[in-house]
Order: sequence, then structure tokens, then C-alpha cells
Amino acid sequence: MKLLITGGAGFIGSAVIRHVIANTADSVIIVDKLTYAGNLESLAEVSDSERYHFEQVDICDRAELERVFKQHQPEAVMHLAAESHVDRSIDGPAAFIETNIVGTYTLLEVARSYWRELDEKRKSRFRFHHISTDEVFGDLDGPEALFTEQTPYAPSSPYSASKASSDHLVRAWRRTYGLPTLITNCSNNYGPYHFPEKLIPLMILNALEGKPLPVYGKGEQIRDWLHVEDHARALYRVVTEGKVGETYNIGGHNEKQNIEVVHTICALLEELVPSSSPYTSLITYVADRPGHDLRYAIDAGKIQRELGWVPQETFDSGIRKTVLWYLENQEWCRRVQDGSYQRERLGMANEVDV
Repeated sequence: MKLLITGGAGFIGSAVIRHVIANTADSVIIVDKLTYAGNLESLAEVSDSERYHFEQVDICDRAELERVFKQHQPEAVMHLAAESHVDRSIDGPAAFIETNIVGTYTLLEVARSYWRELDEKRKSRFRFHHISTDEVFGDLDGPEALFTEQTPYAPSSPYSASKASSDHLVRAWRRTYGLPTLITNCSNNYGPYHFPEKLIPLMILNALEGKPLPVYGKGEQIRDWLHVEDHARALYRVVTEGKVGETYNIGGHNEKQNIEVVHTICALLEELVPSSSPYTSLITYVADRPGHDLRYAIDAGKIQRELGWVPQETFDSGIRKTVLWYLENQEWCRRVQDGSYQRERLGMANEVDV
């Protein structure tokens, strides 16, 4: 199978590509604009494969997308390209509207035109798999509640609102035009090659440098943590075996408060890189993010029942592997930071009355 994967140089996209090249006979066509969070070093271990093809293309550029589809003739699309950081969306929502909404619309239209011209056999096999987030559902109400595929959308941030919009577009293109689409909504990912603006890599790298470990509010926000390699396996299972028109929630069954995650990282670093003073002494409580949801948790029963996917990593096993990876790849972390982001606080939104 030929898979066209947008955002393939990003955190989750690169994990999908590494999985595909290492474990299947499929080919990948990578479409990526190479913004600050996209980096081809994340694909270095598979870039020599004959089944690897890279195209530096913005998904808002219709003409270039049409060229890529015509030239490479994909059999399925996995759409991961997105602006993805909530704090950045608070500071500058325009890029999220442009990429996540306009870019998804452009990709859908190009894919639809391409799909319509395929012969009946290829047309019946074609899939458009849209990868989304659990943040579209907003804040869970109650300690026992879980997001299901039927949970109503209630996004809280410009980021989650833009992703909710893109989900609705994909469903509309399925219902109106018959485009064979699937959607997945995942919980918080973590693992290797994660750009260091997100919680886990930020805590690891700041701790190693003796910098403050900023925790929003009291750190009581709860997230369901999913190792990115488990997520990659799930996404491949959906695009190859999922039922057209369906949505699948993907979660790691690992609910943790943010402060628990930070303490776990500190404990692992104390074991692996002992410090003269406790890493926990670096924890600094800062003003919470505007509109910060308190709890996310996913019911991933459907994908387990229908497609047989379950996560392989517990949080304990996955976080240990992640910390070890960052300890062994600090040079990668230095290279991916191009000077535009130096682990400073984002999402303050000074114009917002918090």
C-alpha cells in the first residue's frame, strides 16, 4: 500500500512512518511544511528506505498537493499535519485556523478530486484517515466519566476548536460527497522525538539544566497518557482495517495528574542522573492557562473490540523509556530548537483577563 502521510516529520507522524517502514511492506509519501515542530532528523533511521519519499509541501497549497497526488498515486491518506500546541494557539490562533481548518479543507478537496478519478477497484480501496485529539470533547464532568465516540464536542481552546472544525469537515465530506473517511481521537501522546515545548520533554530538559519546572495551577489537571509508538500501531490498524465512516478513540489507560507526571520524571532522574539537590525543588507553580480543561480520559473499548488494538506500554514502562531516550539524545534536542523557542512560557495571552 502507498500511504500519503501529512505532518510526517512531526512527533506522531514520524512515529507512524518509522512503524510502517520497520514493520510492513508499505510505502510512505511524506508531506510536511517543516515548521518549527517538524524535523527530518526524526526520520533519519528510515530515510534511506526505497519505500520513503519526502515532499516539502504546505497542505494549504492546492496546486502542490494536486501534483503530489498525481505523481505518487497514494492508496490512502493519513492526515496528521496540524498546529498542535494549546499555548501557542492562545498566543496566536490565526495559524491554527489556517492550517487545521483551511489546510484540512484543501486536502479534502484534493483527495476528493483524486478519488473520483480512480478506477472502481482503487476507488473502493481508498481511505482518508483524519487524526484528531480528545481535546475536541472539552472538560470531562465527574471523576468516573470517559470520552466515548458519542461524546458531544465542547472545545475550550483555539487549538481544540480548530481540530473540532476539521473533524466536522471530514464527516461532512463523507456524508455529502461519499469520500471514504475515518477519524481517530487520541489522548496525550509522549515518547521519543517530542518537541520540547510539551510537558514531558520540557520537564526532563529543564530539570537536567537546573531550570524551573513550571506547573500550571496546582498541577491537578488529569490526562490519559498514550505512548506514541502505541499510537502509531493503532493508527496503522485503523487505516488498514478500520470501517469507513467510523470514529475510533485511542487512549493509553494511564490517567495521571500533571503533578504526578512531574514527580515521576524527577524520581527517574534522581535514579539515573543523581543531583546534589532534589529535582523536585525545581518545581514552580505558575498561573494556570486560560480555559484549561481539568480532566481528559478516553474509553478505548471500541478499537479494542473491533480492531484488536491495546496499548503495550504502561505509563511506568513508557515514561522510563522516554526519559532514557532524552538522556541519550540531548544533541537532537539542541539541534531541533532553531532559536525561535527556548522553552519559555507560552500561552500567557496578555490581552486575556485571566
